[in-house]
Amino acid sequence: MKTFEELALITPIKKALHEEQYVTPTPIQAQTIPAALSGRDILGSAQTGTGKTAAFALPILNRLGKRSKKSMPHFPQVLILAPTRELAIQIGDSLETYGRHLRLRHTLIYGGVNQFRQVRALKKGVHIVVATPGRLLDLMEKDVCRLGDVTFAVVDEADRMADMGFLPDVKRILDQTRSDRQTVLFSATLDGAIDELVTRYQRNPVVHELEDEPAGDVTHHFWLSERPGRVALVAEIVDRLGHTVVFCRTKHGSDRVARQLGNAGVKAVAIHGNRSQAQR
Repeated sequence: MKTFEELALITPIKKALHEEQYVTPTPIQAQTIPAALSGRDILGSAQTGTGKTAAFALPILNRLGKRSKKSMPHFPQVLILAPTRELAIQIGDSLETYGRHLRLRHTLIYGGVNQFRQVRALKKGVHIVVATPGRLLDLMEKDVCRLGDVTFAVVDEADRMADMGFLPDVKRILDQTRSDRQTVLFSATLDGAIDELVTRYQRNPVVHELEDEPAGDVTHHFWLSERPGRVALVAEIVDRLGHTVVFCRTKHGSDRVARQLGNAGVKAVAIHGNRSQAQR
C-alpha cells in the first residue's frame, strides 16, 4: 500500500485525509490498517510519533461510518484506553480530524477535571470513549458508563500503562467489554506484562513491529562541574542553545534550580508532581 487512496476507506474519511494533505501512510499505518479493516486483532510495537494513532483511528471510524443505523447508541461501541490525559486529548483531536464528515460522537474521560461534562456526554450517548483507566473505572462503578456494547477496544501505549501500574485497572475494564470484540494493542516494547494482555484479550493477533532506528544528528556533551558552578553553567548553556529542559533529582531541587536560574536572568519554571495539572 503506497497511498491512502488504495485503502478500502469510506469516502468521508478519504475526503478528510485529502483535506489534511495526507497521501502516503507511515510504515506502521501501511502494515496495520489493512488487517484492522479486515477485523483482525492487532499487536503493534511502535514508538510515539510513528503515526500509530491513525493506524487504529481510521479503521474505527470506517467501521462506525459504514453502519446504516444513524440513531445515537445508548452505550459506547468503541473504547480507546490511554495512559495519560495528554494522549487521550491527542487521540480525540485525531478522531475529530479524520471523522469531521461523519455523524459520530466521541467523548474524553480523564481525571483532574470535574466529571459533570463527561457524565453528561455519556448520558447523551456516544459512539467512542477515549479514556484513562482511573477516571473510567470511577464512572463505571457509578454505573454512568457501561461497556457491554463495546465491539472494538484499543489499548494505546500499553508499556506505559504497565510502568504506571495501570494494568490491573485495564484488565478490569476490558473484562466488561464484549468477548467477541476486536482488540488493538500498541506498545513500544513487547515484554512479559504485555504478553499477559495479549494472551487474555486477543485472538491470534497480527503482529507488527517497527525496528527502532537510532536518532540522527544528535551530539552528546558531558561537562564536569562542581555544585557551586552548576547553575551558572546551565544558564550559559541556555544562553547559547535556547529552550532547554533541566532534569533534577527531587521536587525541592527543581524549585531551587528554577529559582536560581531566575535570579541569573533566565526565565525558568519548575514542573513536578506537587503542581496541579493546570499549573504544569
